[in-house]
Amino acid sequence: MSKRWIIKEQFQQAVIEDFATKLNIDKPLAMLLFSRGITTIDAANDFFNPDITKLHDPFLMKNMEIAVERLSKAIMKNEKILVYGDYDVDGTTAVALLYSFLSEIIGTEHRKFIEYYIPDRYVEGYGISDKGIEYCRDNNFKLLISLDCGIKANDKVDLANSYGIDVIICDHHLEGEVLPNAIAILDPKCSQCGYPYKELSGCGVGLKYIQAYCQKYDLPDQLWLSKLDLVAISIASDIVAITGENRILAYYGLIIINRFPRVGVKSIIEQSGIKIQYPPKENTIFSRQIQISDLVFFVGPRINAAGRINTGRESVKLLICEDEDKSMDIGKNINSHNDTRRELDKKATEEAINLILANEEFKHRKSIVLYNPKWNKGIIGIVASRLVEEFYKPVIVITDSPDNLITGSARSIKEFNIYNGIDHCSDLLEHFGGHKFAAGLSLKKENLETFAEKFEQYVCQNINDDDFIPEIEVDMELDLGDITNNFINNLKRFAPFGPENMAPVFMSTNIVEEGNGKIVGDKHIKMRVLYRNKSTQPIDAIAFNQKIHFDHISNQKDFDILYHVEENTWNNVTYIQLNIKDIRTNK
Repeated sequence: MSKRWIIKEQFQQAVIEDFATKLNIDKPLAMLLFSRGITTIDAANDFFNPDITKLHDPFLMKNMEIAVERLSKAIMKNEKILVYGDYDVDGTTAVALLYSFLSEIIGTEHRKFIEYYIPDRYVEGYGISDKGIEYCRDNNFKLLISLDCGIKANDKVDLANSYGIDVIICDHHLEGEVLPNAIAILDPKCSQCGYPYKELSGCGVGLKYIQAYCQKYDLPDQLWLSKLDLVAISIASDIVAITGENRILAYYGLIIINRFPRVGVKSIIEQSGIKIQYPPKENTIFSRQIQISDLVFFVGPRINAAGRINTGRESVKLLICEDEDKSMDIGKNINSHNDTRRELDKKATEEAINLILANEEFKHRKSIVLYNPKWNKGIIGIVASRLVEEFYKPVIVITDSPDNLITGSARSIKEFNIYNGIDHCSDLLEHFGGHKFAAGLSLKKENLETFAEKFEQYVCQNINDDDFIPEIEVDMELDLGDITNNFINNLKRFAPFGPENMAPVFMSTNIVEEGNGKIVGDKHIKMRVLYRNKSTQPIDAIAFNQKIHFDHISNQKDFDILYHVEENTWNNVTYIQLNIKDIRTNK
């Protein structure tokens, strides 16, 4: 699929040179700062040196005082507390965070008063469920704290209230027209909440809650600081912006993961096949470090797999485990779930692509709404993402659900807000929720055809033909000769990378392959690139899924590339490598 290369705004060289000199960095990196809106020395120093002391006061979040006092009352009175969270990574890390915090502050003898609850994806679905409320009632819980869900659970909160159960909601999703009648709602996205940073993950909201509790009752900061690894995993996996507070939280969370990982996280990393040494001393640095991308592609999917295939409780059990041998056993089990998930995902994706290609109607539609009752509910979100990659259209993948409804996962392209599209069809839905690029929904089967048509009409009215051509934003053109070890060391200071602080994409033009390029893994190109008529040294490069260009490249013809500059470690040797995102041949 061809892509548009969109070069970001470039700034005046004199301004960039002055900025680079003052910061003692290369000009291209000064340009990167400007393109991220960092245009003062103070802002650059804050960006390069994340400071945990610059987190916002948690009591700036609306209802925080009430939430802290109600939790304290429950602890003082030995009331039973249920920590309730979603079955995905954000929810399970949030539950692990709050449950482990409560376990630490109330002591071993009182742990019988706290439990955690993760709803069954297939039986209960997303969010607070009737079954969860009934479990509270039947087991005499007096306080339910929901994490990463609850902001639209009005009827569930009313049900809990009718049983004398108080509810505190810690969420980060958008509110509905009317807020639930909870004791306290902690959600920075609520219109009435004045909290300065709006992009916290659900686990991040949980962290602010325990930070406030420690602050209120003069407990050691280490009680919440030690949970930053869980927050970093949630930030990476929930694809929230890595700016402001999230950048600070992710930065320090990665330090914990790389230096003092909890045994459950260490187990997941080892099961994923990542080879890493853990420094015995605080300032010892090894060449291979866990990064945000590792959390996204290796750690997060394994935590998610438990809830997709079996139960999210397994993930919480692993994350709070303190015994290394037990954690390895749980980790192996979860890794097995991940293998199963991949098999189901691959099979369903192939079936979906074949269905689309076999149906002439899909060629003329601007959206894809696909239903198959046999697909596993736990993997339809992944299948939807794969279909967006393949066809670059808004996609909704739907399957059967045990509650006599059909349920779907939606994924979108950059230029289309799929939440708004689904909201437009809300009269045909039983439930829905989500974000601009991802959402979930459920509906009656008899409404499916009408829903698909109404959604297609909305897409047609709110999208342009050019929007169906994927874009790659290019930070700047870079001379290969500028890529030095010093450049790499300063580039690392831009990490952690993620939404709104993505790893920079550079462009180099009119380059050639050294002459020993080869196909690896059947569809990737491994090569060394350089300029034809310049005396720069060749640089290692890998071009994933770019086999189509191999004949052109191997014939020593010029081509242009878009790439990330990375370090790659192989057999304990670390070297600079270009990770090529796209190739444009000069025919």
